[in-house]
Amino acid sequence: MVARTGEYSGDVTNPEIEIKIDKENQTLSITDNGIGMTADEIKKYINQVAFSSAEEFIEKYKGSDEDAIIGHFGLGFYSSFMVAKKVEIDTLSYQEGAEAVHWSCDGSPEFELSDSPRTEIGTTITLTLQDEEQEYLETTRIKQLIKTYCDFMPVAIKFEEEVVNKHKAIWRESTQNVTQEDYLELYRHLYPFQEEPLLWVHLNTDYPFIVNGILYFPKLKPDVDVTQGNIKLFCNQVFVTDHCEEIIPKFLMPLRGVIDSTDIPLNVSRSSLLSNRTVRRIADYIAKKVGDRLKEIYRDEKDKYISCWQDVGTFVKFGALNDDKFKSK
Repeated sequence: MVARTGEYSGDVTNPEIEIKIDKENQTLSITDNGIGMTADEIKKYINQVAFSSAEEFIEKYKGSDEDAIIGHFGLGFYSSFMVAKKVEIDTLSYQEGAEAVHWSCDGSPEFELSDSPRTEIGTTITLTLQDEEQEYLETTRIKQLIKTYCDFMPVAIKFEEEVVNKHKAIWRESTQNVTQEDYLELYRHLYPFQEEPLLWVHLNTDYPFIVNGILYFPKLKPDVDVTQGNIKLFCNQVFVTDHCEEIIPKFLMPLRGVIDSTDIPLNVSRSSLLSNRTVRRIADYIAKKVGDRLKEIYRDEKDKYISCWQDVGTFVKFGALNDDKFKSK
């Protein structure tokens, strides 16, 4: 964003995050090659706990691909003290004449700000882990966390000289750019050792809310629990939860796949979600798209529709009982 607006004229490399563990010193470090921070920005963005630098950044560069922003920094940064007894930042800003800065805090209200030997633009955050949190020094644990939460992130995450998150979020692509094999490959990755899906629905809208996703009709087994959700919720390609019960109509619970939206509030209670107007509209949109897709397949691929009816019929009948608009379709 900064380069595109002309504020930075140096070399722009592909964004990248690198994670390293040091068992001897009990540290976990996360390094990026982003724009870095000045001493004043650290005082503003790090020391003001309730201040969200991400929100200010979005506002400043509105219309410049703000989708790239994930989450709200603010309080989230301090969650690191749940596992760390000391957190350090070494950063060098892209701004001309900027000096590298070192910030250190042990979780108390006090912090230290000093010069840093860093010579490359970007930021490194180093966590000195608590004695009871040594699991975060294990290679398998770190890889598992990256694969679970960041597998589809558009920024490469390197660990032990390997890019760990290798999958493309095809649900953010136009349907014209996605092949049948792409859809099947995503399904196999999300649900290994399962039978191939019968049908799928590609969701893609940016008005009046933003929703992207792919929902699959699985082959139903006799013992399937139709009240148990299997759809994964993402926010800007970052995994949030396996449970979307409050977001999708209950008759679509047996579907599998992905819903990715920045318009679903993630920090509110379940009851608040159920009464949220935007969430209800998103649920209606999803039901409509599923109904439209079934009608389309019935119209254009009737033999396929009939061959899948034993499984698809369960959704249709359950939907007709629970949703009048879906029933009319």
